[in-house]
Amino acid sequence: MPRGQGGTLSGFTPLSTPNAPTGLSVSAGFGSATVSFTPPADTGDAAVTSYIVTAIDESSNESSGVVESSSPITVPLSSGTFKFRAQAVNGFGPGQLTEFETGVNIQYSGVALYAWGRNSTGQLGVGGTASRSSPVQVGALINWSQVSAGSSQNSHTAAVKTDGTLWTWGSGEFGKLGHNSTAQRNTPLQVGALTDWAQVAAGYRHTVAVTQNGELYAWGDNSPHGALGDDTVIDRLSPVQIGTLTNWSQVSAGNVFSLAIKTDGTLWGWGQNNEGRVGDGTTVSRSSPVQIGALTNWTQVSAGLSFGTAVNTNGQLYAWGANTFGALGQGNKTTRSTPFQVGALTNWSQVSGGFSFTVSVKTDGTLWAWGLNNTSQLGDGTTVSKSSPIQVGGLTDWSQASAGQNSACVKTDGTLWTWGSNDDGKLGDGTTVSKSSPIQIGASTDWFSVTVGNDHTLAIEGVV
Repeated sequence: MPRGQGGTLSGFTPLSTPNAPTGLSVSAGFGSATVSFTPPADTGDAAVTSYIVTAIDESSNESSGVVESSSPITVPLSSGTFKFRAQAVNGFGPGQLTEFETGVNIQYSGVALYAWGRNSTGQLGVGGTASRSSPVQVGALINWSQVSAGSSQNSHTAAVKTDGTLWTWGSGEFGKLGHNSTAQRNTPLQVGALTDWAQVAAGYRHTVAVTQNGELYAWGDNSPHGALGDDTVIDRLSPVQIGTLTNWSQVSAGNVFSLAIKTDGTLWGWGQNNEGRVGDGTTVSRSSPVQIGALTNWTQVSAGLSFGTAVNTNGQLYAWGANTFGALGQGNKTTRSTPFQVGALTNWSQVSGGFSFTVSVKTDGTLWAWGLNNTSQLGDGTTVSKSSPIQVGGLTDWSQASAGQNSACVKTDGTLWTWGSNDDGKLGDGTTVSKSSPIQIGASTDWFSVTVGNDHTLAIEGVV
């Protein structure tokens, strides 16, 4: 039987449409669902030109569809429970439908951004320069997808919205806001007119970002070490593309250096290379990206103030760079100019490098920390620095951690926790009293992610 259309007419077999995609899976997000699938092996009598993903509200039976060229496909949705199916399209029309993936719960219709802590350069984005000791919503919109807090005393913030636009605010020194000026901004201001930004990282005095097309951009302070990666040491007041490649997937910015991962799983670094923070086995600064080692299985990278950390697909954790206070987790204070594995375990899932210390979450939901602990930023109830990973408490429901001057973490139940120094109220508990172990911030159970900078913190919360 011919595919897709079926039947014959006077012995003529119609040209056929594709078989159904296989391996359909759906991941629920905030106000959206991401649908993944494998293209059909049998595409009919023409190449596949697009895919249609349809979402059907199981209570109202209303449907919405999205057409894209490849998997995965993100479908914007309001709160509810949905079922999904997909089909491939070639030049002769839509093909066979997949079986339904049912019971997918979309809990939130939007995501709000909150900020707290020091606000001397407008880095909170709430207007004015008054510090806040409790979370304050940044504007009234609920369309934020990712945010990054800068690590300078004259801090800035950068964020991406769900519509792919990029926004920055705070100190504009060296042009790190990307607005073609050095002016300070106390509320979010859009960077350019592009609508395909995917991820952004605010560093010490520069900013780096990746687009949905895999292009890499940077702006801000570039002298004298080439932290932007454009093969110059010229400061940039607005985004400049780094090379012409379109296979960048993730980026992180530290103190005058940057780290990134490509879609092929390779790891790259550039900028100031004191103590080997770039990770290429030297201490020579690099003004353009250089590959770090030969591995092709890196999944997540984080730049601390002067060191790097990364996790690979095997669940192994590596660190390199400055190690004065044991931030590399090696049980010593030896500087490393190339990635060195932290222990022998293979169950690390996420890591964040801060100001001479590191926090990390394992696949079993446990939370670990090591390095400088002078203000209890490790969360173990002491002020004793540790050069090897120590578990923070005994809980097994941590999901995402962030390190700056203090620490913060989101749990799997959507609660938000912080600890460490608390000047300017940067822990967000309504006080300026430091905490030596994690404390919950408010009663909300809808927190999605958190980022800690020099003296301010931002977090994204789901809104029904």
